[in-house]
Amino acid sequence: MGASSPRPPGTDGDDPVWVVGPQEQVRAEGPWALVLEDGTEAEGVDRLPEDLPLGYHDLHRPDRPAVRLIVAPPACHLPEGMRTWGWAAQLPSVRSARSWGIGDLGDVAELGRWAAGRGAGVLMLSPLHAPVPVPPIQPSPYFASSRCFRNPLYLRVEDVAGAGRCHDLTEAARAGQALNDSPLVDRDAVWKLKAAVLEPTWRASPAARGADPGFEAYRRRHGQALEAFATFCALSEVRGADWRDWPEGLRRPDSAAVADFAAANADRVGYHAWLQWLIEEQLARAGDRIGLVQDLAIGVDPAGADAWMWRDLMATGVRVGAPPDDFNAAGQDWGLPPFDPWKLRQAGFDPLARTLRAVLAHSAGVRIDHIAGLFRLFWIPPGASAGEGAYVRYPWSELLSVLALESVRAGAWVVGEDLGTVEDRVREEMERRRLLSTRLLWFEPGPPAGYPSRTMAAVTTHDLPTVAGLWSGGDAAELARLGLPAADGFAPVRRRLADWTGLPDDAPVEEAVRAAYRLLAQAPSAVALATLEDAAAMPERPNLPGTVDDRPNWSLALPRPLEELVSSPLADDLGRSLASGRSSGPSGG
Repeated sequence: MGASSPRPPGTDGDDPVWVVGPQEQVRAEGPWALVLEDGTEAEGVDRLPEDLPLGYHDLHRPDRPAVRLIVAPPACHLPEGMRTWGWAAQLPSVRSARSWGIGDLGDVAELGRWAAGRGAGVLMLSPLHAPVPVPPIQPSPYFASSRCFRNPLYLRVEDVAGAGRCHDLTEAARAGQALNDSPLVDRDAVWKLKAAVLEPTWRASPAARGADPGFEAYRRRHGQALEAFATFCALSEVRGADWRDWPEGLRRPDSAAVADFAAANADRVGYHAWLQWLIEEQLARAGDRIGLVQDLAIGVDPAGADAWMWRDLMATGVRVGAPPDDFNAAGQDWGLPPFDPWKLRQAGFDPLARTLRAVLAHSAGVRIDHIAGLFRLFWIPPGASAGEGAYVRYPWSELLSVLALESVRAGAWVVGEDLGTVEDRVREEMERRRLLSTRLLWFEPGPPAGYPSRTMAAVTTHDLPTVAGLWSGGDAAELARLGLPAADGFAPVRRRLADWTGLPDDAPVEEAVRAAYRLLAQAPSAVALATLEDAAAMPERPNLPGTVDDRPNWSLALPRPLEELVSSPLADDLGRSLASGRSSGPSGG
């Protein structure tokens, strides 16, 4: 990979990046021309000024390549003494009477108002990352086309200006709401209905004529990154969902063929950019009453927009996964392409900064999936099995500095998903950098009262059994039906729950749910979360890893519409338990 260890800033050599702290004393071995992020210039710099602002600056000298100078704070943003609670929602499943077969940002706003009204401070959402906009639309939010842009399926169509003038919105809404009758989310059907309204609305809008100041400002603000993403979306509609199958001239975003396509299809490129503007506007409104916490997936679809735009920075053909362990003797292959750590560094960590900036926008906090991936990733070479992979290390200190910089700029706190096999150094650095750690009732050997304060506590996650599934045995039965060896793996967890709560084995499911959250409420954690699946006493998990072809993962709707769920006694009881002794109102952001 051409790897070389980062050198201390100011030393000889052609190190492309210097990462320094504020007021750090660094001799720059100049003279250099210093260009600050805001465009301010200074000539003849031999020593970095002590009052350098946080941000991304550049150093230039005639006899060597430019240096990206990153001035970062020592730690992430974290409100002092934060102790709040909230809900975790898998957005596609959260359907209201107004939903068109899938939860949307209008539902997020309603859910946020309800939660805030009962004292919640945060609402954590499943990843909003954009899929390739070509059927069949990828159901997993953790296998996204782009982590820098969002999924237009989540638009509340009725809230788009002009939608009612360009289409029979009443008829379209009726057809969309009929999709709520199915227990499964049909993304292809949803997108067909929404696009049938959005496309004519775009064509008739001032934005399509370049006459909407808000949209024009949005395009200028996001610049070439937005144009490249929108061009990819338009290309995928014509050439197919996998850019690796496109003609050679279209496989590079900076090619003349791509530029010619964008010019010839400017209206379609504009449409996809407009969809992103609409999502950003609706997302900003959705967090008016509560602090939204977004989720950052560990990687991207190798066929998607980010892999196309950053193809030269990724390890071609390599997949990320996990090595064999006691739970999976064959290892895991997630199919996600990794960044080459040294090419990422040579790019000044720009892809990481842009990705973080996108997921932190309009957020009080962010959950980073597989936080250990900033330290090392398990690479599986082309043609190899997961058992033949190896760990590749990343310049973790610098990556954490970029994370701290973006966190402080956004005023948003960070929680790392540090479950499973994690090196001690990871958690030590998380503590030093003021990242929250993750604690789950299902995994911890002791009750929640003993959790550290700088944690986010929950009973379960989208990949693990719900309380109802665990207590009723429904989850184990589902695993056994699928022939999975872990069918009885959570039996000790059920026994611990009974021991810690005093529940008899024949206690009703809803009482087990209440008892689990009364127990969780004892955690001194900075954040405590309840899942909507538990509030609905849902026995199925949203996702069962390793069962892509055997189960409708990420497509199970909640068994009750949002209006019924938020008025249920069980949801109220869970909220009251977590609210005890915790602050209300938005936290962070």
